[in-house]
Amino acid sequence: MRWLHLVCGLALLTACQNEPSSAYPGIVDDGLPVSLTGNSGDPISGQAVFQSREGGHCVLCHRIEGLTAEFQGDLGPDLTFVGDRLSPEQIRLRIVDYEQLQSGVTMPSYFRIHDLNQVGEEYQGQTILTAQQVEDLVAYLSERKDDL
Repeated sequence: MRWLHLVCGLALLTACQNEPSSAYPGIVDDGLPVSLTGNSGDPISGQAVFQSREGGHCVLCHRIEGLTAEFQGDLGPDLTFVGDRLSPEQIRLRIVDYEQLQSGVTMPSYFRIHDLNQVGEEYQGQTILTAQQVEDLVAYLSERKDDL
């Protein structure tokens, strides 16, 4: 079964990178159920990506209560209990390419290489985050639940 997930994840990754527009294979409802790596991510690494200026730098627009990052943003929704609101599949699609759900959103498409504007030459054809970083973020954010 694990092998099947890896094959599906690699097929999805390849298909996503080659798609000319909005047709990501594997989208179900408002989520992307197949891991990009075929494996679960690491929530500790996901927190580092969330906070890292060189990574996702998600704290620029989002806040998580209790996170020790300075200057957390409020442009995007508060993600303190995002795991209660969204499934891992829904979180994955929003990180990969939120434009698939809502056109014109401010949030960057962290795993899209097509139909982008104003991309520096040295960054063309590259995703902002790696597949592993996306899965690490999914793991971290999925654990953000209210334990009451």
